[in-house]
Amino acid sequence: MASQISQQYAYRAQKSLALIGPSPTFDPIPGFIAPEPDAAARTYAYSADGRLYAYALPGCVRIFQAEGAQLLSELALPNIIELSFSPRGTYLSTWERPLKLDGSAQQHKNLRIFSVSTSDELVSFTQKSQEGWDVQYTITESHAIRLVGQEIQVFRPTEWGKGVVDKLKVEGASKASLSPGLNPSVAIFVGEKKGAPASIKIYALLSLSTSTPTCQKSFFKADRSTLKWNALGTQLLLLTQTDVDNTNKSYYGETSLYLLSAAGNFDCRVTLDKEGPIHDFSWSPNSKEFGVVYGYMPAKTVLFDQRVKAVYDFGSAPQNYISFNPQARLLALAGFGNLAGKIDVFDRRTLNKLCTIDAPNTSYCEWSPDGRFLLTATLSPRLRVDNGIKIWYCTGQLVHVQLVEEMYQASWRPIPVDNVAPFPNQGPIGGTPPTPSSSVAEYYQQQKGGSTTTLSGDGTPVKPAGAYRPPGARGNATPAIFKREDEGGYSRSPSGQNTPSRGYSRSPAPPPPGSAASSMNGQGRGGRYVPGAPQPLKNETPSRPASSGPSGPQGQGQGQGPQGQGQGGSRKRNKGGKNRDGKPEEGSQGQGQGGQKNGQNGNGGQQRQQQYQNGNGKKPTSIDLSGISSKATNTNGKTPMLTPLDTTISTPVTPGLDSALDPIAKKVRNLNKKLKAIEELKEKSKRGERLEATQMKKMEGEVEIKKELAALGVPAES
Repeated sequence: MASQISQQYAYRAQKSLALIGPSPTFDPIPGFIAPEPDAAARTYAYSADGRLYAYALPGCVRIFQAEGAQLLSELALPNIIELSFSPRGTYLSTWERPLKLDGSAQQHKNLRIFSVSTSDELVSFTQKSQEGWDVQYTITESHAIRLVGQEIQVFRPTEWGKGVVDKLKVEGASKASLSPGLNPSVAIFVGEKKGAPASIKIYALLSLSTSTPTCQKSFFKADRSTLKWNALGTQLLLLTQTDVDNTNKSYYGETSLYLLSAAGNFDCRVTLDKEGPIHDFSWSPNSKEFGVVYGYMPAKTVLFDQRVKAVYDFGSAPQNYISFNPQARLLALAGFGNLAGKIDVFDRRTLNKLCTIDAPNTSYCEWSPDGRFLLTATLSPRLRVDNGIKIWYCTGQLVHVQLVEEMYQASWRPIPVDNVAPFPNQGPIGGTPPTPSSSVAEYYQQQKGGSTTTLSGDGTPVKPAGAYRPPGARGNATPAIFKREDEGGYSRSPSGQNTPSRGYSRSPAPPPPGSAASSMNGQGRGGRYVPGAPQPLKNETPSRPASSGPSGPQGQGQGQGPQGQGQGGSRKRNKGGKNRDGKPEEGSQGQGQGGQKNGQNGNGGQQRQQQYQNGNGKKPTSIDLSGISSKATNTNGKTPMLTPLDTTISTPVTPGLDSALDPIAKKVRNLNKKLKAIEELKEKSKRGERLEATQMKKMEGEVEIKKELAALGVPAES
């Protein structure tokens, strides 16, 4: 049944610290002694049962009763930067930065444990690393463990003075995790080192040093790990990660996920069917299933049961966060960090999407203890602008906004599930949303620069009829290559198979077969194609055009004797003077011969000019060499002029012109385009995407378009 414990949240900023009461008013807790603005709090912490609240100042630590914010005690402890309560709130652990003591061989005891009821210091340790600094307690506080070097030390909190009561040394141990539940176990991870594989071992806590591992597994590609127990403490999810990806597909290394049973009767690697990193994973509070977000963006989300069988596939979307509400009825999937901040809320019973919440720049997200609200916060230093808290109802309504400059920490007050109002396990969810607080209207007005914003009944702003789209973008379909995978685009592949082929040049027209542009996928020296311009000759490039007059390189010679100055003929392509067939070029036999062949009597340039002028003023695309011998001469003893094909070459049509279409054909084409756009909008609607008002109006015009096509006597394209 529900107790008198009220739901509240806390936040910490550079110059403020506050406790805020429950919905619908979200008023500050009266009587709370907040620190002075110049005495900035360094951290705060709730006890796991929600009874106690403490914060650390530069010179002291204050402990409060969370209900009513009554001050219980104040500890004169300077420079504390970390706080933590034991599961039942019996003990308070503090950590400060280690110092080197002058003139003493003793080490600084920077980890200290106090009794909350008496404020006495019970024990102290030396703890250099801030990561994993606190001791781990069992749920009943009967035992506590610490990882010291490569040794697991066990203590009895009721007898701190007796010191270590049990211990186990594991070579290479880098992380230890104590399971929840009444039969606690200890999982110890050993990273990969010097070619030796990584391993995970699970021991029973009550017989740590005398028993063998109840479950163990070895594997490669594991430098670091993340361990998550289910709520019952019977199964463990192990995420392994390497510092370097040997396949060069990921900047953040390779990741793998394993499931192990504490009893040793089951262990398995979680097989994922999409390539890419594992972004997030989470146990359901019922301890029977878990969800994984994995793969290159857009990532894929799948639910698995406790035997690693896929239960449901949510498809691909830009997401990297997954969280169940404490009652295991709702599931939140979101994309934070460098993603847009969209949160999709699903009903676990029906697997239907309830709503989509737009919370950009979110750096922290958490379900409320009663499972009805989501808290999203933008924290510093992740983002130093727009810091604050937003609270959303589970059906998508924004109910509270708290903007705070340079906010560093925010969280709900923990409350056991048995002490909150029951959440419906069947039927509709949430009921009537609470009335939004006045801060919501003020927030929307501030976003509009002080202008009045129209709010709907649930507190969300009323959007305009539709966004403006330029005329050139109206009714056009987005190519599949530019769509996300979840919107019908191509699947993302890290090797770049879906990159558009570059078999094209800068020209709107395709290059002719065998040309340099076609042989080099459009990256050759073919130059830019101009519609209507004359075609270049076979041996001519834009950077070296052929001459069209007597003053060009083909007509410099005037044919004066055997040593004429004619530089015409075939230009030398190499020092050997050979053509592509390996034979000496005719123009490379000497300058005099070149002048005789192509510059005889100064007519070389005129002959080339005549070749270009073939009736329609265009360059010929081919030359008929049939019947002409290299030794044949005309009646005057001169080399005959090559005769081009007498073929009329039409001017290329510029792409995009509709001069060949009559008005009726143009209208039919435009109507078919509109029908195609409507079909794509229907596909989006089937996938559950929200359409704008203008898009819905466009879909309603489908019948009229088909009537117009029928009136023209043309059936609609399928």
